[in-house]
This record gives sequence, structure tokens and C-alpha cells, in this order.
Amino acid sequence: MNSFSDPVRARGPSAVTEGTPDGPIVLVLDPAGAAPHEDLPATWRELGEQWRIVWCRLPADGGLSEADDILGDRPGKLVHLVASGPYADTALRLAERYSESVRSVLLVDPGARGFVEPGDGPEADEDWENETETRRWALTRSGVEVHTIAHSEGGKRDRVPAPLPLGHPDVATAVSKFVAGLG
Repeated sequence: MNSFSDPVRARGPSAVTEGTPDGPIVLVLDPAGAAPHEDLPATWRELGEQWRIVWCRLPADGGLSEADDILGDRPGKLVHLVASGPYADTALRLAERYSESVRSVLLVDPGARGFVEPGDGPEADEDWENETETRRWALTRSGVEVHTIAHSEGGKRDRVPAPLPLGHPDVATAVSKFVAGLG
């Protein structure tokens, strides 16, 4: 059980799927368990007009299995993985395992594996990037882009320590920009 799991967060579906079946798949690995009522966070809803969004609720039983199944069924680099600190390494492992299916790994506060003091998110992310440089470079050589797209600064806009929640407006905006840029 990770530090984000609790019985309340585990309630609800293991994954929520919304959006167009014709667009790329954006596969979100959410450690906080947003979307318990089968709706995407409000900040992501309009993004479904251009993508197929699969929001895997990791506190719920089967959330990670859903992600594994989707990646196994999608050869052709059509999937963009989105994850935050507690599951950044898991996202890299999935991309390594399914490099033929994954186009990008987009990370939020990847260095925030547990509690990070407000304002220390960028430094923790830099340490994580140094630790994973070889793995990230190998993924890039195989055609998988890996980017840290958002950091919690711990200020008034974030209102929470790292990792920034994946439903945060800055995360939705950053994902939108990167997916559009990567095609």
C-alpha cells in the first residue's frame, strides 16, 4: 500500500475513460485516486475532445492492471503516459516494457516519492532526473520522449506540497501543450 492509498480513495472504478476514440490515448496513472465518480477532473474534461483519456485510479484495485492491459493492446506509439512522483518510476518501467506503444512519458514532480517540503519540488526532481538519466536516455533512443512537465513550487497557486495533483490546472495545460507538440 502506498502513502496515498486509503479506503476512501480506493472506492470507485479502477479507471475512467472519456474522450474521442479517434485521438491519441493519454493514460494517466493517478496515485491520488481522483475521478471516483466516473468523471474526469474538471480541468481535463474538454481535453477529451481531442484525445482518448484513460484515468487509472491507482488506489483502486486493478488501476495499474488497467494501464498494463491498455499498453499491451496498443502497439504503434499512440499512448502518452502521465504520472507523478510516487509512480514516476512505474511509468518509466511501463514505457520500457511497452516502448512500441508509448510515445511519451510526461511527469509531474517525479522526485516527490513521498512528502516533499513546500518549495523543494524542483530540487527533488533534479535529483530524480540525475538518478534516471541512463534509463530516460535509453527510452529516448527507442523513440519515447520523457519530460518533466510540472513542479510544485508550494506557493499560493499550488496550495499543496509536491507532488502536484494530476487534476491541477497547470498539469492539464502542460499535458495539452506537450501532447500537441509531440503529435
